[in-house]
Amino acid sequence: MKKLSTLFIIALLLSACTTATETPVVVPVEPSVVPPTSTQAPVADALWVSPAVPDVLRETAKQIGLPIVGAPELATQKLEVLDNGSLWIYALVVPFPTVMDGVSSAELTAAWKDGSSLTGTGQPLLMAESTLQALTALWGEPASGAVRVVASGQILDEAWKNPFSPAIIPFEEIQPKWKVLTVDGQSPLHKEFDTSLYPLKMTFGIANSTVALPASNRDASKLATVVLTGVTALVRATAFTMETKGVTRPGELVYTWLHDADILHISNEVAFDPSCPYPTPGYKNFILCSDPKYFELLQYVGTDIVELTGDHFADRGAQAMLDTLKTYSDNKIPYYGGGANETEARKPVLLEVNGNKIAFMGCNGKVSYTFVKATDIRPGAANCDYEFFTKQVQDVKAQGYMVIFTFQHEECYHYGPCYQHEEGFHAVADAGSTIVSGSQAHHAHLMEFRGDAFIHFGLGNLFFDQMTYELSDGSVIDETRREFIDRHVFYDGKYLGVELLTAMLEDFSRPRPMNERERTQFLSEYFSYSGWTELLATPIPEPTVTLTPIALPKP
Repeated sequence: MKKLSTLFIIALLLSACTTATETPVVVPVEPSVVPPTSTQAPVADALWVSPAVPDVLRETAKQIGLPIVGAPELATQKLEVLDNGSLWIYALVVPFPTVMDGVSSAELTAAWKDGSSLTGTGQPLLMAESTLQALTALWGEPASGAVRVVASGQILDEAWKNPFSPAIIPFEEIQPKWKVLTVDGQSPLHKEFDTSLYPLKMTFGIANSTVALPASNRDASKLATVVLTGVTALVRATAFTMETKGVTRPGELVYTWLHDADILHISNEVAFDPSCPYPTPGYKNFILCSDPKYFELLQYVGTDIVELTGDHFADRGAQAMLDTLKTYSDNKIPYYGGGANETEARKPVLLEVNGNKIAFMGCNGKVSYTFVKATDIRPGAANCDYEFFTKQVQDVKAQGYMVIFTFQHEECYHYGPCYQHEEGFHAVADAGSTIVSGSQAHHAHLMEFRGDAFIHFGLGNLFFDQMTYELSDGSVIDETRREFIDRHVFYDGKYLGVELLTAMLEDFSRPRPMNERERTQFLSEYFSYSGWTELLATPIPEPTVTLTPIALPKP
């Protein structure tokens, strides 16, 4: 009671002071925003921004220099949905470990208008309030329960809750933990994206105004794609097939995936040697070499950079390695992870594509393969000196590069990672690498998000002849036929994420895109192995199993 009386007296004193001095009480208002009142006339040269306008464009509007008012009737200019102006692209996204790849526009609008489940999880579409307003202007009010509004910064976390939820976000909010679904086959991550065939778009403008707005939130000239691949070894049955059916045959069925990348990475483990004997199919020969004419395959698929961390690069001696390095140099194909000496082998390759600064570096982390590694006087692969590479990753990142670090590491014939993988892969991820990828795996390995890095412990083979493999217990596996080809997407200096392309090895030499059944099974298994989805009833092989090579029949 005493406290209330005291407050009352203070209030009376303040009131008296105000009356005596005739000084009005001023309520602070954000200088750039004029609040609406029922009697206020339109403010000269004032701007109203529709609630449908996305955050980035709303921030741009604040730079125009006009006061922003809170109601359209108070404005002389309005930034709103119009038939022309700034084209804003939206993306239909789901959590990364989702098997489905796309929907039709009919399925999307049915989910909006009828509340039908878009992804089969029964969850509504998540989106920010501004996105809801924009799509309502496009499609009308959504069905009850079809949409759930979430703050833009919380959508990703909400979508990843079990069961997964789909979402619609502006293009600029795409990040690696999202998977972007195609709509009618169109994806804003693809270079061949056609906005005229894509329904998730909106145009915002200011009528009768000369105010400059960005043309779009997606500028194709700022997009860059990097395709990372697994083991390439043009030897044995693969080489025999090339001899009998054509040198470019291995790349024919995945040509578009590889050739259309801005940067195509090939981990070629084997040196070219003019004295290389005619290939014989089978697993008995482990001293490997490739005929120089096989270089045509690398040119055919559009190789832009070669990784040289492989164990077998040194098989034919120093001269074959030096001759191979000259072949790459003469054809203006940079290489890394191996070289004429230790200094060159450790040197990163720094590239810039459409404004995206991308660096490649890599090493061989196998503890029992010291003879293949470069020294001051001997060519070979770069040794994994993690203290050195941690500092190099940090230094290169400080220069504005997004680092792609690839490994030749221990091999195991299960989904992995193998017993020494995690320490090395995590070390370079923690140093600041954007992507860490295993080029050594003949059997594809699982994936991981670690901080801001995406790790894929092993992609499997690309061009290599392992159709099957026999384990020490006599069982034969054919998982070596299954391959990941990872297409990484960058935009305006930012990493947007990876598209997992999946292939099946045929004819001991050439991968083909998986069919829907194969892809569904492959992705389902690996999302489970990665710990993102419910585990499948699949036996986990022992990581310490020893392997016995078997001979392959001639094709």
